[in-house]
Amino acid sequence: MASSLQFILLSSIFLFSNSFSTAQPSFRPQALVLPVSKDASTLQYVTRIGQRTPLVSINVVVDLGGQYLWVDCDRNYVSLSYTPARCNSAQCSLASSENTVTRTATGGEVAQDVVSLQATNGKNPGPVVSLPCFLFTCGSTFLLEGLASGVQGMAGLGRGRIGLPSQFVAAFSFNRKFAVCLTSSTSANGVIFFGNGPYVMLPNIDISTSLIYTPLLINPVSTAGVFSQGEKSVEYFIGVKSIKVNEKSISLNTSLLSISSDGIGGTKISTINPYTVLETSIYNALTGAFVKEANLTRVASIAPFGFCFDSKNVGSTRVGPTVPSIDLVLQSESVYWRIFGANSMVPVRENVLCLGFVDGGLNPRTSFVVGGYQLENNLLQFDLATSRLGFSSSLLFRQTTCSNFNFTSNV
Repeated sequence: MASSLQFILLSSIFLFSNSFSTAQPSFRPQALVLPVSKDASTLQYVTRIGQRTPLVSINVVVDLGGQYLWVDCDRNYVSLSYTPARCNSAQCSLASSENTVTRTATGGEVAQDVVSLQATNGKNPGPVVSLPCFLFTCGSTFLLEGLASGVQGMAGLGRGRIGLPSQFVAAFSFNRKFAVCLTSSTSANGVIFFGNGPYVMLPNIDISTSLIYTPLLINPVSTAGVFSQGEKSVEYFIGVKSIKVNEKSISLNTSLLSISSDGIGGTKISTINPYTVLETSIYNALTGAFVKEANLTRVASIAPFGFCFDSKNVGSTRVGPTVPSIDLVLQSESVYWRIFGANSMVPVRENVLCLGFVDGGLNPRTSFVVGGYQLENNLLQFDLATSRLGFSSSLLFRQTTCSNFNFTSNV
């Protein structure tokens, strides 16, 4: 089913490429911007886009590794510009829509409609621009179960040619890159950029000038809920070679950190998992080392966390609670993603902090899934042309956050 959908949408992208280029206004943006909020109840990340004619603002859950945009068309979908994709195939009506949170999928029609969002110069939001024939799939209302209240679908940012980044590239001839900066706040917006930088946060701090880079890896086997033999994953994997706690290497079965020929193992980045999920032996090694190095008073565990601590005597720094750092060592010892207390310790109740990592069991499909909490206030740039990830580490060090993009001022 998924292979049919990919063929249909790929064909449609080529069919409509002329429409993208000829139907645009004379203004051609250098980049696009979307706000992204954190839902307090589900801990999902939600963005808002304009769609349809007349234009309607809709909320959709951000799925970093999702294949495409899908929207509930069963309930209150009214648009003068909606048309089924002209794929000349009965398979159009058999395309799938997947809720990657609940791992539920169903059939849906491949369609196109107007999508609108704001341009940006990297510092401020600019004029609204529209894509007249943005491809998406129509899902069913029951697929919304398990998603944040008020959302109407999911927005997939996957690296395939049917995700949001690729469609924006086709429409506006951007460089094939986008950046995600998730907020830790449930009352302020983070930001997603499509296209070129800069990525400027108040007070006038350009994050794009100080990124660290590591290769993006391709899993040879699709990690989607529904896929066909031979499909590659559109999710984003990186090559973690080892892990350090308090700058000390921990003992691991490092083969788990590699992606096997059948698509098992490795490290991926996810906005669907609220916290980082680790294969059991990796989880045990990391938490054991952390407990030893932290020397904190443990208290009763609070699900989903296995290790919680009395925070009364824990100090505070610019980058969060004073606890051992956790380093994801990448292609060399000198290239690492450091996780500080703000991204490792979760305040769950008064005077209680829990280590924000979750045991994923003995035989998970992916050994190491970097979850949303560990991504917050870190800017991540996904360069699809060069297949590399640029990351900032914690913006708190630079006295700014992902909620400091200036959404209130126009260019």
